[in-house]
Amino acid sequence: MTNDALVIGGRPLRSRLFMGTGKFPDNRLIPRAVEASGTEVVTVAVRRVDFDAGEENMAAHVPAGCVLLPNTSGARNAAEAVRIARLARAAGCGDWVKIEVINDNRYLLPDNFETVQATAVLAAEGFIVLPYMSPDLEAARRLADAGAAAVMPLGSPIGSNRGLRTRELLQILIEESALPVIVDAGLGKPSEAAEAMEMGAAAVLVNTAIATARDPVAMARAFSLAVRAGRTAFLSGPAPVREEAYASSPLTGFLYDEE
Repeated sequence: MTNDALVIGGRPLRSRLFMGTGKFPDNRLIPRAVEASGTEVVTVAVRRVDFDAGEENMAAHVPAGCVLLPNTSGARNAAEAVRIARLARAAGCGDWVKIEVINDNRYLLPDNFETVQATAVLAAEGFIVLPYMSPDLEAARRLADAGAAAVMPLGSPIGSNRGLRTRELLQILIEESALPVIVDAGLGKPSEAAEAMEMGAAAVLVNTAIATARDPVAMARAFSLAVRAGRTAFLSGPAPVREEAYASSPLTGFLYDEE
């Protein structure tokens, strides 16, 4: 288990917790939370990356050594997502990109069709593409064919902290997808991150649950421990679930048994 690295785009990652940078009450908490979480991948909205913006430049708060994962938040179709990704690369954010294409203003659900289109274009241009998606097996297969490095299905709507409401669909993706499955969006508690990892998810991405906690740094540490525990449990092979009781000790030889 000590060499249990997650490899994305040829890069081995020791931590299976990815972290977002939105919603923190004070941007100066971000590097502290990143350190506490142990994360190696940090996502930022491209529209908040401005190397001349000083304190408001989110990229400035990401510690050196982390993979910067710009996301295309705000894109409504594939063309807009591609344009935002290219801008991020031109701004010096590297080749990793999280594709977000969202037209739904109420539940903020991703458009899988447009996401596949954007992924195909950007993967052909050498990007390491991690697409945010609704958990659908056929869409995951199309994203794999389009060149995605992983898929990032939602656990529940963005920022809802409602946990694994798509659990059954996530399990199907984990079992059948050819790509690493990174559960993204909706995880509200460390126990939910542990559950996702116990199911066999390759990693989880958490933002709101950490950033809006009373103590974001402590919560980042809690999520880190939960992810590690869940991954260890998965690799250990959980015991089978039974419908009836199954004694852990013999039911014969009691003290007062008659001879």
